[in-house]
Amino acid sequence: MTDTTWLDATAQADLVRSGQASPSELVDAAIERVEKGNGEINAVIAERFDKARAEASGDLPDGPFRGVPFVLKDLVALSAGDPHHGGFAGVKAAGWTADIDTELVRRFRAAGLVCIGKTNTPELGLVPTTEPAAYGPSRNPWDTGRSTGGSSGGSAAAVAAGMVAVGHANDGGGSIRIPASECGLVGLKPSRGRVPLWPVHAEAWGGLVAELAVTRSVRDTAALLDAVAGWHPGDLHTPPVPPKPYAKLAGEDPGRLRVGVLTEAPDGATPTHPDCVAAAESTGRLLESLGHSVESVGVDAFKVGDPIEFFLPCYGVWTAADVDLYGRRIGRPLTADDMEAVTWALAEMGRAVSGTQYLVGLEGLHHISAATQQWWADGWDVLVTPTIPEPPLELGQFGSSADNPLGPVFRAAAVVPYTIPFNITGQPGVSLPLHWNDAGLPIGVQLVGAYGREDLLLQLGTQLEQAQPWADRHPAL
Repeated sequence: MTDTTWLDATAQADLVRSGQASPSELVDAAIERVEKGNGEINAVIAERFDKARAEASGDLPDGPFRGVPFVLKDLVALSAGDPHHGGFAGVKAAGWTADIDTELVRRFRAAGLVCIGKTNTPELGLVPTTEPAAYGPSRNPWDTGRSTGGSSGGSAAAVAAGMVAVGHANDGGGSIRIPASECGLVGLKPSRGRVPLWPVHAEAWGGLVAELAVTRSVRDTAALLDAVAGWHPGDLHTPPVPPKPYAKLAGEDPGRLRVGVLTEAPDGATPTHPDCVAAAESTGRLLESLGHSVESVGVDAFKVGDPIEFFLPCYGVWTAADVDLYGRRIGRPLTADDMEAVTWALAEMGRAVSGTQYLVGLEGLHHISAATQQWWADGWDVLVTPTIPEPPLELGQFGSSADNPLGPVFRAAAVVPYTIPFNITGQPGVSLPLHWNDAGLPIGVQLVGAYGREDLLLQLGTQLEQAQPWADRHPAL
């Protein structure tokens, strides 16, 4: 069989369709790669090898990714019969397993994907690194002393290390795009409501959370979105349905677009590292050479209010609600001993927020969302930014303690200023691996479209991938 280590999921599926490889061969090869490399990377925290082999040798659905192995993040999405701990030491100790497939996992299965394991995540995905006390840090394949980003860092590490071509991911403040940036991958956060969270949530974190994956190629992301997107009964948000499948739209010419390049963090305070500025600016020049109208954009265009005063009360309430959810799952309330200090402190903060204060905070976020989206309504098509304002972080910067329980939250605030605004607005954003610095570390570039315009992001992503390919860039593990 062809070596599948660095093939994207589309190419692996083509091998199955053409008879050049069987699903069992693809799954066995992926399992072998996990067994070989996971000790160093710590991406996969729960093996699903026997189940995966049985599924691959059985009657798989004839979906677009039939027989392609992937990994499932240990947060939000549930897989029946498999452990699900959300990063909590207490839930891990209780050995809780899910009794249902969430709708997204059902759609992954229908696409023919075969899950070989669950991946590492910080507790509740609260910080943009993957270093939970329950499982230890995931390590960046490009430099094992550095973070993979978070909260989908385990999935990103698995894909970047060549274990699998697709890793499930979700994003409530940058948790798809940040790991994609730090690990040299494609990471699309879809529009709010594009991918359902049922039957657990109608929406999570007031609509900030979106589900999809990290991948190696734009075409994989487009085809995967086709496979899992779509309305589900009870959905609160219904983004516009594209006129064609994303896999077809991604290869079409979007025409001449009006693109803005922003290299100053929207919060107006967080400094942006020169490597990250260079990545966004070089992408702007590349887009201009491809025929698009490109202009620099000042941060004043996005100074539409301070989201922190509205976000923090909501953040605490959401954390408290999630802590209670996991407590109901294991049959007892979680205590401070079951989790890290930062999670407990945020939950306690949330329990002190009144219902009125929460609604005021949520309404404030809605007004900021409307004001931010006005930029696109005024005639712009796409915003280009650094994904994060610094290169991949060194491990060990997000530890919490009784003396400084909220320290990780303040450190996180300096990582997410380019990503979290578009969780608040619900707009689609994608991080593309378009730059590596002199130290050989990947620096992602974010493209943001108007609500419902994943098609434009995928079309631009395809143009950029063809003009500046990244498929041959692999970490030297």
